[in-house]
Amino acid sequence: MKRVELFSCPVDIATMNETVDWIGARIERQQFTQHVVINVAKLVHLQTDAELAASVRACDIVNIDGMGVVWGARLLGLPVRERVAGIDLFERLLQMSAQRSLPVFLLGATDTVVTRTAAAVSTRYAGLRIVGYHHGYFWDDEAAVVDMIRCSGARLLFVAITSPKKEMFIDRWKEQLGVDFVMGVGGTFDVVAGKVRRAPRWMQRSGLEWAYRVAQEPRRMWKRYFVTNNRFALMLLKARIAMTLGRLHRGAAGGYGK
Repeated sequence: MKRVELFSCPVDIATMNETVDWIGARIERQQFTQHVVINVAKLVHLQTDAELAASVRACDIVNIDGMGVVWGARLLGLPVRERVAGIDLFERLLQMSAQRSLPVFLLGATDTVVTRTAAAVSTRYAGLRIVGYHHGYFWDDEAAVVDMIRCSGARLLFVAITSPKKEMFIDRWKEQLGVDFVMGVGGTFDVVAGKVRRAPRWMQRSGLEWAYRVAQEPRRMWKRYFVTNNRFALMLLKARIAMTLGRLHRGAAGGYGK
């Protein structure tokens, strides 16, 4: 896969199929892999959060989750072919795990949500081995939860905890988790458990999934999306102007307009 930089953030240019194949090959080799997806909010926050930025840079694969980032990257000339949504990748990796009999651990959300998620995916994917799950409110006893994950024998760990707590937890404990693959999945468990509805396909393709989330949870989501979307738009505008001025400068230096 080709790795590029977008606002000082590493991004891997890969389709969904390429991502699944690459991860699957590394798991087969028992090669530890840390995965992260980038959306507008995370890309904006890591501009000022050095710890979050360092965590993202430490990941082995960085996919773009969010049409806003896809469009922005293309506007700046990066060859991004498609969005690799975290929730869709989660489903594809569960399907792969069921086919290969790879044990999975689910961590995060509330106790009710993670329990429902484990039940739902076990029903959806015949042969899937969920070897453990735990809610995401365990900060007084992190070591015990890490020990639970390691003792479960899980090969894949999916973490549904909000950023930056998720990234910090993985960074602190990744060498003790005993898994081959770890991925943060944001609010995926809420969707799978039926607590939150995912936007219709046409809204996902149109880049309006954020608006659907705001409509469902306005108090929690409006600031995250409206503030970060505006900041991202400004970042793109400045970058685009800089690109245009750079081209004009290079053209003038080479006799542009003569």
